Amino acid sequence: MKNGGGRTSRIRRRKLLTSSESRGGTGRGLMSKTSLREGQMIISLPESCLLTTDTVLRSYLGAYIAKWQPPPSPVLALCAFLVSEKHAGDRSPWKPYLEILPKAYTCPVCLEPEVVNLLPKPLKAKAREQRTHVQEFVSSSRDFFSSLQPLFSEAVESIFSYSALLWAWCTVNTRAVYRKRAPRQCFSAEPDTCALAPFLDLLNHSPDAQVKAAFNEETRCYEIRTAVSCGKHKEVLICYGPHDNHRLLLEYGFVSIRNPHACVYVSKDILVKYLPSTDKWMNQKISILEDHDFIENLTFGWDGPSWRLLTALKLLCLEAEELTCWKKVLIGEIISDTNEKTSLDIAQKICHYFIKESKAVLQKISHMKDEEVALINQLTLVETLWTEELKILQASAETLTSLQTAFT
Repeated sequence: MKNGGGRTSRIRRRKLLTSSESRGGTGRGLMSKTSLREGQMIISLPESCLLTTDTVLRSYLGAYIAKWQPPPSPVLALCAFLVSEKHAGDRSPWKPYLEILPKAYTCPVCLEPEVVNLLPKPLKAKAREQRTHVQEFVSSSRDFFSSLQPLFSEAVESIFSYSALLWAWCTVNTRAVYRKRAPRQCFSAEPDTCALAPFLDLLNHSPDAQVKAAFNEETRCYEIRTAVSCGKHKEVLICYGPHDNHRLLLEYGFVSIRNPHACVYVSKDILVKYLPSTDKWMNQKISILEDHDFIENLTFGWDGPSWRLLTALKLLCLEAEELTCWKKVLIGEIISDTNEKTSLDIAQKICHYFIKESKAVLQKISHMKDEEVALINQLTLVETLWTEELKILQASAETLTSLQTAFT
């Protein structure tokens, strides 16, 4: 959640499914007591039940937020309210909701450093960025929390601890739905779009689910309707969007098994790993890829290497006399059989490099699970991610083998 934005830039696209796949065995979920027909309303949550910045402003925190300068972000206001209400215990009207929230989260920011080190390189970098962001979010808010001391008999430093604020931040980041509010002077310029929705956030994720969800301005309710029928006593599932497993783990703390959007990312250093080091045109080729946005989002998927990955490799494999044809490569034209074959061969080598790496990391995780019993849940989560990536790579290797047969 960069800049305290929550789902401001990634609206949770809620869909519904009737299978048994869920958020990886959380023990939470919703089941239909009756059969549901297509288009039927399954949840209608009144605006008064949503926990938003309006809720915070109406509370005992409102006056403190209104006078604080510079204005706090909407996410900071939500986090402060969650921590305050959790501290209130039985006195909080939000206690029933707070009690069903996870006690801890499994986003990378919550993982132990030795577990983060096991993540795939692209995700590891984002995980460290996430940790830095949360640390800065907490440290930059200390003066605001100090201003709340009159509300508490205990020291605010003990109430608004790093662990308490990390829990609140993860609660907002992983569970908020999109509910846009107009800008207000009492808040910073960051978009105010996060709302916590009790009951609704019990719905688990599946990448294949289908529902329609939005706040209805006429009924003033957050509504979810089925897009497909759902059988009696089936779990009702939603989709947070067409996210790969890196995004799901980073933002929500779980991995989806057989996720059709899952992929393995290829970085620039790996892209050129198996190319001739004597190619004097390599830097120019890399520059062309960078200038035309072909150096990022290069992936292996369930159906093989992505078009972007193969296109980048085809350009990198151009002979000196073919280099003038680079524009044709970027629009998908075939330059020569030799270029096609060479790029497929390099793709296969990269794929096997990743397969070897995945197996090595999985073996390391297996040993750590025997030695680090306290980390077994975190290790199992990362193990699931690597297992899924290994399956993707093995499927891609088979696809590449089939493509290569055309040139043998």
